[in-house]
Amino acid sequence: MYIYCAEGATRPLRAVTEPCSMTQERLMTIARQFAFEGDIATIEPLGEGFINDTFVVRSVGDAPDYIMQRKNHHVFPDVPGMMDNIRAVTEHIKRKVQDPLRETLTLVRARDGRLYVEEGDNFWASCLYIPRTVTYERADSRALAYQGGVGIGRFQALLADFTTPLNETIKGFHNIRWRFEQWDATLAADPVGRAEGVAEEISWVEARREQMMAFWSRVESGEIPTRVTHNDTKISNILFDEDSGEVLCAIDLDTVMSSTSLNDFGDAIRSYTNRGAEDDRCLESVGMDIEMFEAYAEGYLSQRRATMCDSEKEWLAFSARYITFEQVLRFLMDYIDGDRYYKTAYAEHNLVRTRAQYRLLQSMEEQYDAMCDIIRRLA
Repeated sequence: MYIYCAEGATRPLRAVTEPCSMTQERLMTIARQFAFEGDIATIEPLGEGFINDTFVVRSVGDAPDYIMQRKNHHVFPDVPGMMDNIRAVTEHIKRKVQDPLRETLTLVRARDGRLYVEEGDNFWASCLYIPRTVTYERADSRALAYQGGVGIGRFQALLADFTTPLNETIKGFHNIRWRFEQWDATLAADPVGRAEGVAEEISWVEARREQMMAFWSRVESGEIPTRVTHNDTKISNILFDEDSGEVLCAIDLDTVMSSTSLNDFGDAIRSYTNRGAEDDRCLESVGMDIEMFEAYAEGYLSQRRATMCDSEKEWLAFSARYITFEQVLRFLMDYIDGDRYYKTAYAEHNLVRTRAQYRLLQSMEEQYDAMCDIIRRLA
């Protein structure tokens, strides 16, 4: 979702919810509409709520605890479709794992049988709370990068034979043809007169248009297959067992959709391997750490290589360039459009982000042969 909270980076403006100040009485009213076991003791806030408002529902005695979320329908306009995607994916995983209550999310239905509760304009959903677990806010070592790769690789491997059509809950996500349509319209409109001042940056995008479209055409033709994608592969969305330290499962499945699985790999590399910040003014600090790339790739392919086709392996390294390029385009497009999408801290924030992401892309291009060698050796 391009919300890299661990790195203090960007959050879509329309994705940010107002701080949630809800009374226990109101929360209890909502919670009682779910088919929870036992009696509710307390309902406590969990996390900072950049997208959804999240709460832990603590139960009395030995009854299980639960996670309850108010879904942001501005980000997810089709909450019923989103919840149906999560149901289909988690049910598929449960049929394959040894401990279905810990190795994937377990949705809890409302008492009327639906996967959500409606409260005015709000949608609420719930799942079992998985105890004795830990998450990490950022991958700051090769060991954690490896484990992050294991987490997403395992998620994709478990779903490699999944064939149920999924709802497109966010239009055009990682679809560069769709992004270029938006890009062309933004350049033509130039609503705040910024395009002339960023001619060089525009040339960065245009110089790679044909290359990026050629990659995406392989997805559209089926040469690169469509599979289940997580679409938010930061390390904080991997749940670890507190006792063993082993990867348990991928969480935060709101963005699960169908696309090329390479998108998940590429997006992880974009965030895991950058030595600098996403909006770093010091471009000398920005670059791809090839050792972190290797660690993540090793973890990912340890789980995924057996279920990948040759074209996926061939284009795996390129996916990091593709996703990073898409982010260059999106930051620059938002700057030209008058900063309407991403939240900014100062007037040229999106332009600074554009330049930092472009430097990261250049670093990937400079090290691309080494990236491909690593993938060939591991795959």
